[in-house]
Amino acid sequence: MADDSKGTTAGSRRRRAGGSRGRRRKPPARRKGWRIAAWALAGLVLLGGGGLGFLYFKFNGNLTGVDINAALGKNRPQDVDNGSQDILVLGSDSRAGANAKYGTDEGSARSDTAMILHVYEGHKKASIVSIPRDTIVSRPECKTSAGRTTPAVKRAQFNEAYSIGGPACAVATVESMTGIRMDHFLEVDFAGFQKMIDKLGGVEVTTAKPIHDKWSHLDLAAGTHTLNGEKSLALVRTRKGVGDGSDLGRIKLQQTFIKALLDQIKSVGLFTSPTKLYGLADTATKAVTTDRELASLDKLMSFANGLKGIESNDMRMVTLPVTYDPRDPNRVVPLEAESAEVWNALRADREIPKSALKDGAGTKTDADNAVKQVSAGKSADGKKAS
Repeated sequence: MADDSKGTTAGSRRRRAGGSRGRRRKPPARRKGWRIAAWALAGLVLLGGGGLGFLYFKFNGNLTGVDINAALGKNRPQDVDNGSQDILVLGSDSRAGANAKYGTDEGSARSDTAMILHVYEGHKKASIVSIPRDTIVSRPECKTSAGRTTPAVKRAQFNEAYSIGGPACAVATVESMTGIRMDHFLEVDFAGFQKMIDKLGGVEVTTAKPIHDKWSHLDLAAGTHTLNGEKSLALVRTRKGVGDGSDLGRIKLQQTFIKALLDQIKSVGLFTSPTKLYGLADTATKAVTTDRELASLDKLMSFANGLKGIESNDMRMVTLPVTYDPRDPNRVVPLEAESAEVWNALRADREIPKSALKDGAGTKTDADNAVKQVSAGKSADGKKAS
């Protein structure tokens, strides 16, 4: 929520009338000290106000926005005004710029992680639906970054929408498959994610078994760990070191990590540490790309303020009901009836029924409980984390 208050100072100088022939008496030490303190305080207020203004413009200038509404036009699902919000959250696997150390692309960037965040009316609880990146979906017609139009296709891998048409095509694909209008779009890239975790001081998790994944360079013994940015990124990207190596198992790791991250943000005392708050704000505003409606500091702060009452225990995280694709066992396809139950529930601002999830291949995986969040500095067995 934007802070519209303005620091103002008002005062007037009052001169003592002295006789033309007399000398001005020296003010008492106490009064002189009070005046020095008052002017020092005024100076701090002015400097502080100027500093806050500078920071506002600095952070505001860090933000990148995409005009989703202009790109998609009017051919979108109805905007249902029931007090809820739906946000498409993407993790980008672009290897451009600072992300180059994680490898090179075999083409354009793709959305490595995709989640639909549904905030219920009242903003006291939320549901997150993870969409496996290898899900085969119908992709609508999209425009490329070069301005060309790509035709709609019946069978396309979900994360290819982003590589073909960027955020607008990703949003269009999600809206096509869900029938739900996305109120906002939020993207975080690899390098930005890693830096944000480092600014927070790491995130604590407990691994039930050792995790060794040479592809993500993750090497963790069983036990409780404080993961820095690089190890956190490796954890949310690992597949080969947990379960059957599928994307469905990796999604479970991501969901657990996000809850641990929420707990960490609540516990680090950002507002009691200006240095930490500044560092995180500067890093976060550089790391995210949003829809144009969120691409200003006051609007982004207002949006974040609306979510501050949601604790990790108030957030239900599920995976889109899918089954393995009969035509390609390395891909998955949505279970039509069950997926419709999920989207209908969110559209009506209702809880996702358990019946919609029970047959999904991603509901229970052999990666379940491989990693557990640590709450209030304690490990999963109740002992203090080391």
